[in-house]
Amino acid sequence: MFAVIEGIEGSGKSTLQTGLAEALRARGRRVTTTREPGGSPLGDAIRAIFLAPGPAIDAVAEAMLVNAARAQHVAALIRPALQRGEVVLCDRFVDSTLAYQGYGRGLDLAMLRALCDIAVGPLVADVTIVLDCEPTLSRRRLAERGAAQDRLESESADFHERVRGGFLTIARESSRHIVLDAGDAREALVAAALSAIDGVETRV
Repeated sequence: MFAVIEGIEGSGKSTLQTGLAEALRARGRRVTTTREPGGSPLGDAIRAIFLAPGPAIDAVAEAMLVNAARAQHVAALIRPALQRGEVVLCDRFVDSTLAYQGYGRGLDLAMLRALCDIAVGPLVADVTIVLDCEPTLSRRRLAERGAAQDRLESESADFHERVRGGFLTIARESSRHIVLDAGDAREALVAAALSAIDGVETRV
């Protein structure tokens, strides 16, 4: 089972991932949690470059950076974990490239899909959980963290609204996606995500 959690900054992806992993482990499942960019030493090094405030990064360079990290991530961590029969819960995957560099930056979606296909091969998430988060809620949560914002977190509200719209458009066009309200309580989100995973596994 390969499940992906998507959403804009501050939508609660990490919180849901943690709660979902705890619930699945309580059922006796073996679970690997990971994130993008990241998931490998190379991916973590690219993540540091990708998110660091400072010089602007061209949108095409962004897409290529994150997909270089993704290719290594799939080869080194995701695919081996799935072959061992584990549940893999990934914070961000291909949809983030489409939403951020496509809908957010304006790059051609067909080109981005082709680039992502090279990085992941035939691998497709069994289910993708999109946490729909209003930018106002996102900004409030980021402010509450008290940490310096990274390069993407500091983007404009308009940018994040475009990205949010991108995630929702992608979800509407796919039977593998479910959309949850990021403002809901943690327990309700975990229960809904578990139900979605159970539904996929029942169909399989």
